[in-house]
Amino acid sequence: MIEVTRLNGKKFTLNALYIETVESFPDTTITLTTGTKTIVKESEEEVREKVKAFYLNIQILSNPHLRGEDDEE
Repeated sequence: MIEVTRLNGKKFTLNALYIETVESFPDTTITLTTGTKTIVKESEEEVREKVKAFYLNIQILSNPHLRGEDDEE
């Protein structure tokens, strides 16, 4: 889960596993796999960093193949 901020300043928690795309129009728009779109104050890069930290926290990126690294020695 990541915390993001709506344009009205209200913070909410979003399940990052359901994020399909993050785009800037110039406002940052997050599209979920359900088709729901949400506009947030955070930049596209900030959302990307929050998602990456979340994935590392739940160890989705613990496999070197998923991280795009070569085989472990």
